[in-house]
Amino acid sequence: MASITNDPGGRRRLQFVTPDGKRMTIRLGKIPKKASESVARYVEDLLAAKISGQSILRDTAAWVAALEGPLYDKLAAAKLTEPRNTLTVREFFEQWLENKQASGYKPASILAWGQSVLCVTKRIGDKALGSLTHIDGESFRADMRSHGLRPATIHKRLGHARQIIEDAVRQGHLVSNPWKHVRSCLGDPSDRRAYVTVADVERAIEYCPNVWWRLLVALARFGGLRIPSEAFSLRWSDVDWERNRMSVPSPKTERLGKTHRVIPLFTLIRPHLEAAFDQATEGSIFVFPEEYRVRATGPGGWAGANMRTTFAKIVRKAGIEPWPRIWHSLRSSCESDLAQSFSLSTVTKWFGNTPSVALRHYVDPTDESFNKALGWVPEKGVSKSVSLVSQNAAQQVPAAISKELRDKPQPKAGQPVMPFGATGCDSKDNVKRECMGIEPTGSFVQTPRWF
Repeated sequence: MASITNDPGGRRRLQFVTPDGKRMTIRLGKIPKKASESVARYVEDLLAAKISGQSILRDTAAWVAALEGPLYDKLAAAKLTEPRNTLTVREFFEQWLENKQASGYKPASILAWGQSVLCVTKRIGDKALGSLTHIDGESFRADMRSHGLRPATIHKRLGHARQIIEDAVRQGHLVSNPWKHVRSCLGDPSDRRAYVTVADVERAIEYCPNVWWRLLVALARFGGLRIPSEAFSLRWSDVDWERNRMSVPSPKTERLGKTHRVIPLFTLIRPHLEAAFDQATEGSIFVFPEEYRVRATGPGGWAGANMRTTFAKIVRKAGIEPWPRIWHSLRSSCESDLAQSFSLSTVTKWFGNTPSVALRHYVDPTDESFNKALGWVPEKGVSKSVSLVSQNAAQQVPAAISKELRDKPQPKAGQPVMPFGATGCDSKDNVKRECMGIEPTGSFVQTPRWF
């Protein structure tokens, strides 16, 4: 138990015995009596949790987390709380990134997380991790907006920051995530997505310098492969010439257990693949020569390959203005075309994404779909059959009512006529009335309405 002692001048002391039997005194200074009693109650909760080995109550944990100054240090000296964490945001974020790198995550993932870590630490890196607030998250979001970052970039970096802070909560550095409700609109991904026609791609293929570049463009536009990771990971053993199928390695999703996906060997891909096979050196394992694979890798993995600049030059030589997201648009255009002819569940299996991701980031209505819709009219047979069923059902109800009226005994002379559906047991307080002017439904025959 904790006891309060009043000293001269309105000062108060809190005395208690620690779990190891030591008598401790905490000088509270000049505070109101109710405030000192509140501190004593929280200290008793801490003592009970320490003695029983159980977790402290939620209210007590929130009180301890909000403590500042010498009172917290005195509780820590009594071993009722952990010593104050002096870890800064920069220290924890950089340690988190190093742990991810040591865990074997992909270089591209480390690169993306590193950009978010740099963005956060540049603004609030020297701030104590335990003192982070919701306002800090909103300021961080406003700072990114002021620098002109796109909504998708802001959304991603905020998500990374929340993920890192959530790990700090799980490790016990924070009681809760102060940035949990700091959100940002993702924006419309279709703003930077373009549909690339087959004619434009075939014209660009004509201006490619060699068979390998022609195959690379064909795999992206007619097979939907990710460039360069999936194309440069493709082996000759992945190509099933007899069954017209191709097993595509997927480095991006292999951590999720999806190492490969099988796609058809589409008609527009096969000629380019056969031409590459004819020029491949004997005994080669990978479809693309090793020199291409080596030049496409770097410290950032496949992300170090600058395939965009060279391909943009090829497109300009073909007399075409390069489209936004020059490689990704080829993949999304391929998925948009396939989605017009096959079910979305089948197409997403071929592309290695989910229907929700495909609809948001890949699939768009094509011009062919709009032109086809101009001649579309609803099938008249369907509406006609529906109307006939409704008409037959409506005709059967009056027929049933008429039959019941014919079979009903007629009242004798001088006997009052009872309303349709009445039983003769109506009370004065409960009177059944027929719904005049409205044709009764089938249920009205069995259950008369009360008004």
